[in-house]
Amino acid sequence: MFTGIVQGIAVVEDIAAVTGLSTFAIRLPDNTAEGVTIGASVAINGTCLTVTRQSGNTLYFDAMQETLTLTTLGELKPGQAVNFERAARIGDEIGGHLLSGHVHTTASVAEILRPENNVTLWFEVPEPWVRYIFPKGFIAINGASLTIGEVEGNRFNVHLIPETLRATTFGTIEEGMKVNIEIDSQTQTIVDTLARLGYDRPAPEGS
Repeated sequence: MFTGIVQGIAVVEDIAAVTGLSTFAIRLPDNTAEGVTIGASVAINGTCLTVTRQSGNTLYFDAMQETLTLTTLGELKPGQAVNFERAARIGDEIGGHLLSGHVHTTASVAEILRPENNVTLWFEVPEPWVRYIFPKGFIAINGASLTIGEVEGNRFNVHLIPETLRATTFGTIEEGMKVNIEIDSQTQTIVDTLARLGYDRPAPEGS
């Protein structure tokens, strides 16, 4: 499990691709890989991956074709920055909301607004997933737990403070980029339960 509090920005050092599988070498900042063991879980842009090898601050992860297809990991390039969070431990403070690291869908950055001292990001999400997105609800974007602002059709926004921009890759995000989305599990449970009772349309296929 993860908390949605991004612990820093890592860098993709290398990607080795073979049929149906990619191995990522991702370098974490100094002193953030201490105590990592083979088999540990780390969220990379919100996607839970398993450590297969370690060399200093560089961790290696394997991603299957399904993961590459359903998330933005298949679009990563060497030198690219990513958000990371190591798995939560019992007793850790839950500053965001509990996440599984299982990405539900991707969204596109539709618009970036820069009022004084903050940034507002608008995202477009596939229509079937709008049913889980509510104003003031929780959502995870590239592994960061955020509060939803406004919702308009299949678009929603989030408001980011300078600290969030500094500590995550949102500081360099651009329009047209895709991001990983994990919806709040409690929201999904409530909405799907109401749907089964006939109060809403069916859940997205494969949810």
